[in-house]
Amino acid sequence: MTSTTTEGEGATKPSAGSAKRALAGRLSWGLADQAASSLSNFVVGVYVARSLGVAAFGVFSLAWVTYGVVLNVSRGLATDPLVVRFSGVPTASWRAAAARSSGTALGLGAALGAASLVAGLALGGSVGTAFACLGVVLPALLLQDAWRFAFFAAGAGRKAFVNDLVCGVALVPAMVVAARVGSVAAFLLAWGAAAAVAAGYGCLQSGIRPRLTEARGWLREQRDLGYRYLVENVALSGASQLRAYGLGVLVGVGAVGAVRGAELLLGPFLAVLMGLSLVTVPEAARVLRQTPHRLGSFCLLLGAGQAAAALLWGGALLLMPDRLGELVLGGVWPAASQLIVPVTLAVAGAGLGTGAAAGLRALAAARRSLRCQLLASVCYVGGGLGGAAVAGTVGSAWGVAAATLSGSAVWWLQLRSALREHHRNQNPLNEVRTP
Repeated sequence: MTSTTTEGEGATKPSAGSAKRALAGRLSWGLADQAASSLSNFVVGVYVARSLGVAAFGVFSLAWVTYGVVLNVSRGLATDPLVVRFSGVPTASWRAAAARSSGTALGLGAALGAASLVAGLALGGSVGTAFACLGVVLPALLLQDAWRFAFFAAGAGRKAFVNDLVCGVALVPAMVVAARVGSVAAFLLAWGAAAAVAAGYGCLQSGIRPRLTEARGWLREQRDLGYRYLVENVALSGASQLRAYGLGVLVGVGAVGAVRGAELLLGPFLAVLMGLSLVTVPEAARVLRQTPHRLGSFCLLLGAGQAAAALLWGGALLLMPDRLGELVLGGVWPAASQLIVPVTLAVAGAGLGTGAAAGLRALAAARRSLRCQLLASVCYVGGGLGGAAVAGTVGSAWGVAAATLSGSAVWWLQLRSALREHHRNQNPLNEVRTP
């Protein structure tokens, strides 16, 4: 399986200068979109932390990590195959695929949202209420994310950026109203309401209605990619969810809030990592098609840049005065500030690994990437919960840092093997094989 290309077989090869300018333009819109998305996530997290305190923020964080799992289910089944197979195709083909992909995301949001609603009502209490509200807003959240993928597949990163801006603007009055209510449920509903505004605007931007009735056909046609990406994506977010639940049991729900608070301080980089495939996988596929011998260096530059940026940001956080930290996170700051170093190392390790992950996806090495992700997820859960059992919240953060750095090494070893295999297969002497 290979990624769909933008140019036809007989297209004129662009000059090096124009190719670099085009790449810079696509990456610029990708970075701008991620900046808008990360800013919205950061504002939501900070506003909730300051308004509710560490315990209630822990409850909100449990709903947040659960959303992360559901989001990755949607991406694996609905939108990752769209990006791989329908990036740069003719407009009619893209519109048909985007309608089916967005319909699949909407259908998954409705189905999983209903399950979350029922589970929340059965569970009761503050946690149950949070999960019930999450169920209500999941369809809007997943549809809004699906439009972002669709726009990047079409090479229209500007539209994805504008859509995230609309979501951010809608968040402002919604958060103000939620703060007056002062509950986790109110903040979750406000977050979903803003996503619903952006999801509706996405329909206007694209001129496409999500085809909910064709979701089953989309899942069937994309099953060779979708189910592998599903397992890979859910392993990633599921590990985070298991660690959060386990940390809550071993240490307490306040520990979940402390970890989430520390992660918020590095929020711009975490948000970029979550949506990295919007930009980097199509770009890695272009590098593979045009200059395959540069794919390894492209991925290394990508991963090293992410890691260096995270380390620089973490270093700046260590110099931040306590007064400023309390201004940002309120009562969550004292606990979160103790985790800055290990969380920074974990994010840097994850950033380094995403460079290799982009290369494996461009090479369509689904088995290798799945193997890496499963191993990395097991290490993440083991390190996070093992560290929590030994040294509480701080131990959990250091365990995750060690697991993430180790997992990054595995990603790069697999990419090196995949590149060697690809080069062997491209060798004309190896093209003719006996059965």
